[in-house]
Amino acid sequence: MDNTSYTAFKAQRLLAHGGLEAVLKALKADMDSSGGHGVLVFDDSSGRQLDFDLRGSLDEVLERNIPERKRPGRGRPSLGVTSAEVSLLPRHWDWLARQPNSASAALRRLINQAIKAEPAEAVARGMVEAADRELWVLAGNQAGCEEASRALYAGQFDRFRQQAAGWPPDVAAHLIALARRAEDALQGGSAR
Repeated sequence: MDNTSYTAFKAQRLLAHGGLEAVLKALKADMDSSGGHGVLVFDDSSGRQLDFDLRGSLDEVLERNIPERKRPGRGRPSLGVTSAEVSLLPRHWDWLARQPNSASAALRRLINQAIKAEPAEAVARGMVEAADRELWVLAGNQAGCEEASRALYAGQFDRFRQQAAGWPPDVAAHLIALARRAEDALQGGSAR
């Protein structure tokens, strides 16, 4: 199962944080009680904003938005596998055909090896970029936002925390936690 964390904010207050199912449940409850206006949802691994279709019952919402809950079809939906097109040269297809398992299994194995071999700096850079995306959406109008962004990219995490100190508490705590993940990755921690 995907271990990505998701975060939902409403009016600069933390609405939900955690796995996709937990966040969807909170979003659905907010939608049912207050119309769900002004909610921002983020994929914390990329910092990108997400929109979910919250129509219908909670079970319908979960089935529609969580790959593991969708009805079986092609592929391995219980693992979150989705099909997509891959363009390769003929020599790549020839190599894949010679592999002991399927082409998909060979590609997954190669990608997993590349992820494990990815330098800590590259992992941390991705985390910094994700934190910065959320930073500009959540705190773009806060004093010190631009300076905090510069500090984040410069790896000056203490300075980042100082800039965030005066922001709304939930926003500051969330962004500091994202920055801490990047800092840990730079120091060789296991933030993946």
